[in-house]
Amino acid sequence: MFKKLLVAVICAAVLVGAGTGLWVWQGLGSLSKPVSMTEPVLFDVSSGTAFSGVARQLETRGLVEKSLWVRIYGRLYPDQAKIKAGEYEFTDGMTAEIMLEKMVEGDTKHWSVQFIEGWAFSDMRAALASTERLEKLTAQWSDAQIMEAVGAAGEHPEGRFFPDTYLFTSNESDLDLLQRSFERMENVLAEEWEGREEGLPYDSAYEALIMASIVERETGAPHERGQVAGVFVRRLQKGMRLQTDPTVIYGMGDKYKGRIGTRDLRTHTPYNTYRINGLPPTPIALPGREAIHASLHPDSGSALYFVARGDGTHKFSDTLAEHQKAVRAFQLNRRSDYRSSPAAKDDKE
Repeated sequence: MFKKLLVAVICAAVLVGAGTGLWVWQGLGSLSKPVSMTEPVLFDVSSGTAFSGVARQLETRGLVEKSLWVRIYGRLYPDQAKIKAGEYEFTDGMTAEIMLEKMVEGDTKHWSVQFIEGWAFSDMRAALASTERLEKLTAQWSDAQIMEAVGAAGEHPEGRFFPDTYLFTSNESDLDLLQRSFERMENVLAEEWEGREEGLPYDSAYEALIMASIVERETGAPHERGQVAGVFVRRLQKGMRLQTDPTVIYGMGDKYKGRIGTRDLRTHTPYNTYRINGLPPTPIALPGREAIHASLHPDSGSALYFVARGDGTHKFSDTLAEHQKAVRAFQLNRRSDYRSSPAAKDDKE
């Protein structure tokens, strides 16, 4: 009788154990099933969140059936419980196991902001201020405070940041992007300065950066950058004034309303290259690598003048007489679809 009872108890225990094992196996198996989503899900893991908390959040968001299986999974595979804080994007067809793997690897969602060649620093700040998912640390800072924060205290910000598309996570701030952009420009300028041509009229890499910003604003046609740089370099070498409208516009500041006239050209500002000799005191825009390279490798030739044709390119001339003829042809009799360059935001009067 006792033996029969013992056998019955053992059999019951085996059945319970088998049933429990099957139950656990099925539960863990649910973590490898694709999850159906009508649209991507953003899943935020705050710093310091325990693995059990993440498991409960996955259940609350409908990404797993029961958080219990996630917690058991974490016990069985401790390395898969070492998740990192951040914002993650989960898409249709992902399994809970893949979601956990993304969080362990720190494969967070990245957003982007673009800084355009030819922008002023104020344009760059406006883009940062309007970018979602980005912490705004510098919104109320002055330009001087920003330059101090990036390690360039007392320096002018214009032209010191490299235009490009920058990726960021929700854990980053606008200052992080400013720092990256500033350092990128420092590195690009140093590389280009190191390989510069001999005999250029620049005393420093910063002067080359100033020239690059002018080249950037004068033309958006890539094939013309070397020609434009060549004209400006030859004018500096001959002691001629640059006489370039973008510098006048920059010097006008808020007074510029889309057009410049004779009075503006005659008004003295530190940036009016019709009135000052040499380069203006700072860059006037964000130059890209191509403009920097062109300023340090200008095209050879004899042209000293150029004027916008109206189709985005320029007519280059060797003499003042040729230039005046081109001005009459392209400026005084403008076509209805006239534009000074592909990248220009303003027309000249």
